[in-house]
Amino acid sequence: MNTTITRAISGAVYVLLLIFATLFSPYSFLLLFGILLLFSVVEFCKLVSLKPLLPLAIATIAFILFNINSTIKTNDVLLLIAALLVSIKALLFLFEKQNKFLDTTSKYVFLIGYLIIPIIIFTKIPFLNADDQFINIHANLYNPKNIISILIIIWMNDTFAYLSGITLGKHKLFESVSPKKTIEGFIGGIVFSCVAGILLAKFYMEEPIIYWIIIALIVGFFGTLGDLIESKFKRVAGVKDSGNIMPGHGGFLDRLDSIIFVAPFIYLFYQILYYVS
Repeated sequence: MNTTITRAISGAVYVLLLIFATLFSPYSFLLLFGILLLFSVVEFCKLVSLKPLLPLAIATIAFILFNINSTIKTNDVLLLIAALLVSIKALLFLFEKQNKFLDTTSKYVFLIGYLIIPIIIFTKIPFLNADDQFINIHANLYNPKNIISILIIIWMNDTFAYLSGITLGKHKLFESVSPKKTIEGFIGGIVFSCVAGILLAKFYMEEPIIYWIIIALIVGFFGTLGDLIESKFKRVAGVKDSGNIMPGHGGFLDRLDSIIFVAPFIYLFYQILYYVS
């Protein structure tokens, strides 16, 4: 019971902190995700046996540079391409049968393309305006509602995938990497993500429902893959959690795994919307 209470309290604090920082101002939003990025880099370095000093320097410089002047469209496209290419590499790593550590080059490729760039991309989403141009954070066009909506869908997917799994789960999804995940849980998470997307589109975002059903499907599918990929890293490292900073939940990387893998695909969806509209 004490463990359950501790887990509930630490989870609630994390959720409230994310919501408050996102809604309060663009500066608090970027500051929080900058801090989360640095903690996640340290945890990732421990998983893959990298010394954290250089990775922390890379993460700090990249996060600052790509958020100082967000109006450079070419940079954002290059970030997206890099993240999508490393996502393919991450999927290949997930399906490899051998559980072994990566070579040093691959470790840095994952560090940059799997972790650092996706978080940077995620922090750019609320700065999209109607012309699909990223704006400087000093402009008064910061829109946190899409970030809040994406976070809610991610949390709905995680929660109902878990609940569906423990109540209905009979068929393993990817037993060699995550023995507790089931196909029934995966489907349940997607269904309730779509329900959340519909409600958010109608009552909060006031945007076409189909947009947010697609985002919910992206979250349900790629969020699960992100969770499995992070589980593969932990399995190779021989640890249960990426860290212990959040009692009952593990590390920040454990909480951000879905966001990390989902962010490039949601951003890609926004780009497709722009070019077909």
